[in-house]
Amino acid sequence: MRVGDRIDRLIPGFLLDSPASLLGYAWGTAVGWVWGSLWSTGAVERRAGLWVFRGLPSWAFPRGGVCVGGCFLTGDAAVTDRLLAHEAVHRAQWRRYGFLMPLLYLLAGRDALRNRFEIAAGLRTGGYVR
Repeated sequence: MRVGDRIDRLIPGFLLDSPASLLGYAWGTAVGWVWGSLWSTGAVERRAGLWVFRGLPSWAFPRGGVCVGGCFLTGDAAVTDRLLAHEAVHRAQWRRYGFLMPLLYLLAGRDALRNRFEIAAGLRTGGYVR
């Protein structure tokens, strides 16, 4: 988390929680809508401030699901309120970082137990730890 805080201090302020990041969030949401619309076989719902696309094939999203902008893309597993609370934090992260979110998430690493975005969203609510 400390490394992430140092990275955040290097990002110009006009890119965080700004019109620029809102544009990136809108772009991410559009990408999520397109991807979800192409591959979702389940119901599309609006829950916890997210568009939830269910029934995607397992190759179409990482882990148990992915938040892209304001969309949560997942397979056939149950989408609980607890999980949506976790994903809502990722939605807020997308809103804060905008276009930078995919790059920053990649730099944070695939190990959820060390990824600052997953830690901030809650490892327990995200199903990473019991």
